[in-house]
Amino acid sequence: MESGILDEIRILVHLVLPGHGHRMLAGAGRRTAFTAGFPAACSSGNVLTTSRPIERRSGLYRVLGMADWEIAQVNIGLPTTPLTEPEMGWFTGALDSVNAVADSAPGFRWRLQTEDGDATAIRAFGDDRLIVNMSVWASVEALADFAYRNPEHLAVLRRRREGFRRLGRPHQVLWWVPRGHRPSVAEAEERLDHLREHGATARAFTFREPFPAPGAVVEQARAGDPGWRYTV
Repeated sequence: MESGILDEIRILVHLVLPGHGHRMLAGAGRRTAFTAGFPAACSSGNVLTTSRPIERRSGLYRVLGMADWEIAQVNIGLPTTPLTEPEMGWFTGALDSVNAVADSAPGFRWRLQTEDGDATAIRAFGDDRLIVNMSVWASVEALADFAYRNPEHLAVLRRRREGFRRLGRPHQVLWWVPRGHRPSVAEAEERLDHLREHGATARAFTFREPFPAPGAVVEQARAGDPGWRYTV
């Protein structure tokens, strides 16, 4: 930490009984600002958050240059049976309500849909069996808040393994788009291919390994300013 060679910190959260312990990085001689960590659920039930250190200045920080960008995401799934089968009723029956909640969620901007109100009829990614979910949000935080904290969406997400096959490679990707831009399916296909080939980069990344918007900078701010965060 003192030498400035720490590139990333990952925190794996376990459920434990409270007791006496020690501060993480207690030996560090100064405070360091980190980017916000975004949660990723593990199959074990633990939660992994990833943060990166922000250039050190002093006091309070805020991320600037975000107003010109929004975050796009695409998530694909391969149902174990056609959506018309009774076994998928738990999923199709929840689509309208979950989409309605998304449409009114803070930070929501747009989602891919047909005149039926969802995207289940859209065929893409080289496999007609796949279903596509694509949307645009004001920020990664707004997207993560809906994806991992909204009760109705979580109820469906937790049952994913009941009706969808494991793809064995990344099935979701995030990327920054200019404000007002609405990505095409072809654009989403290219971003997911890029993630699969190169891993998380500024062009295509994940909740676990997020990247800031192009041109975003960290600037010292005064207490009470919108968007400020204190060093930790």
